[in-house]
Amino acid sequence: MKHLNHIIVLLICSIVIACASIGSPDGGPYDETPPRMVSSTPTERATKNDVKKVVLEFDEFIKLENASEKVIISPPQLEQPEIKVAGKKIQIELQDSLKANTTYTIDFADAIVDNNEGNPMGNFAFTFSTGEKIDTLEVSGTVLNAEDLEPVKGILVGLYTEHEDTAFTKLPMERIARTNGSGRFVIKGVAADTEYRVYALKDVNQNFMFDQKSEMIAYQRQLITPSFKPDIRMDTIWADSVHYDSIVPVRYTHFFPDDIVLRAFTEEMTDRYMVKNERPEPNIFNLFFSSKSDTLPKLRGLNFNEEDAFVIQANERKDTLRYWIKDSTLIKMDTLNIELAYYATDTLGNLAVQTDTLYLSSKQSLKKILQERQKKHEEWQKEQDKKKKKGEPYDSIPPVAPLDMTINSSNINPDSWVTFKFSQPLSSVDTAAVHLFHKEDTLWTEVPHQFELVPHKQFDYRLIGEWRYGEEYEIRLDSAMFQGIYGAVTNAQKAQVKIPKEEDYCALYLKVKGVEGPAFVQLLNGDKPVKQSDVQADGNTEFYYLKPGKYYLRLIKDTNGDGKWTTGKYDEDLQAEEVFYYPSAITLKERFDISQDWDINATPIEKQKPQEIVKQKPDKEKSVKSRNKERERKLKQ
Repeated sequence: MKHLNHIIVLLICSIVIACASIGSPDGGPYDETPPRMVSSTPTERATKNDVKKVVLEFDEFIKLENASEKVIISPPQLEQPEIKVAGKKIQIELQDSLKANTTYTIDFADAIVDNNEGNPMGNFAFTFSTGEKIDTLEVSGTVLNAEDLEPVKGILVGLYTEHEDTAFTKLPMERIARTNGSGRFVIKGVAADTEYRVYALKDVNQNFMFDQKSEMIAYQRQLITPSFKPDIRMDTIWADSVHYDSIVPVRYTHFFPDDIVLRAFTEEMTDRYMVKNERPEPNIFNLFFSSKSDTLPKLRGLNFNEEDAFVIQANERKDTLRYWIKDSTLIKMDTLNIELAYYATDTLGNLAVQTDTLYLSSKQSLKKILQERQKKHEEWQKEQDKKKKKGEPYDSIPPVAPLDMTINSSNINPDSWVTFKFSQPLSSVDTAAVHLFHKEDTLWTEVPHQFELVPHKQFDYRLIGEWRYGEEYEIRLDSAMFQGIYGAVTNAQKAQVKIPKEEDYCALYLKVKGVEGPAFVQLLNGDKPVKQSDVQADGNTEFYYLKPGKYYLRLIKDTNGDGKWTTGKYDEDLQAEEVFYYPSAITLKERFDISQDWDINATPIEKQKPQEIVKQKPDKEKSVKSRNKERERKLKQ
């Protein structure tokens, strides 16, 4: 009996050890063999197929990763197919009717992996045809965001044999693929001797056509004709994870075109409607619209007199409006009833006057605000009473809260200015109460300056001085220089300005080639614009007063001359304005100016943006080999 118990114990231990040894990091290398398809119904590359149910069987247990994102079926299926995984089998049941004389491609990309180690099967695609032949060609390329040349991941790219512009807006795509993390796509099962137009679409409603302005799109005018040729590439044979054995030529079929570049953009929203309205505080209400306007809404009070009741703060597009209520009586009202007339898009797509009635109640209770103020006053009064009892100096009049003001006087260059920002609109500004002093030796001397509103900013001001290298300045503001609409005024203040020495700066001179028409160059710190300069007719552009550091360059062909990047519009066959990047960083050092030539067409557009500032990184390669390499490295230590 004891002997039998020993045998049972040994059997149990061996089972546990066997189970634990699967993929054991210290018991040997991980399995690197990917799954292999051993049979299918219908057979691979079958013709005259009329069966909508596809079953694929593999030589080991498998699983599908991110099937909804990675598995693409061409022609696209309007009704979502059913995809099931069980053991060693994948079952795909198409719900749409099969089209006659059509090649069907089920592209799994790298979604199929083995169940244990996650070895990917690679770029696997299953093909069959309802006709007598299989279309086997491929076309490939890259989709980039037109504004910043970022790779666009997950966008559909499709082909049409119909060449009219309306096909993209009326018909679903015929052959499709989806981009990976590098923005790359490969459309398979493409017919030879056929001319296609190619499009990209961020398909919001999954109907494979462009019918919503919010969908990102890309298109190109030229037709493509798929082709191929036998070709040779050089492959590396590795002796181990570190050393290569040899480089050998490998024959393969090279499909063309393989260098399609699509610049994707989202059209500017032109349909205008009110997005929302709110009254976050008793003295403020906001109106938000979906797109810009040339005019402000007309407002009529239904339970108050609206004449001279507000100060309106509008952004440059006039799609975000803030109304500051000036009248204290209105501020105390729980609800403002307003009749608002504004331009909105009607059912025919035209702008027409629309009239709405708004009932604006404050999210913050005025009663609660007054109670908090009273509480603060009582606390202040108690503090003064304590001081009075102790015989200490005390105040008999409560202090008046000053008008909040922020002065930005740091990092001022000879070509910049000091800005003044306020927490509320101003009712008056005494420009004579601002003084600029220059330090000469130990004495301060008042010097001329310019004081004005910041362009496109209703309530921000700036002070412009004749700044000199390495000099110190002081801004002195008299009390009550600025007064807000609620009576608060600013206190007397001072602000220091220190201009760096000339040798602390550097300059960049560019000679740009390949530009015709208006264009400008942006100097970037990372992906943020620092300065902007127009390209002159001779291709020259300059940047002065730069701090040492690493910078990047972006050029925008300013077709409409408005000084900013402009998106495209499909109905008008208007592409987004073209963007180019200098393909590497430029490092500027103290006391050194740099002159740099830049041919914007010298580097392929998909390779221009420096990898250090690309946000969309390539998909991580699925491989067990990297784990085995790490294992070998640790064993050698």
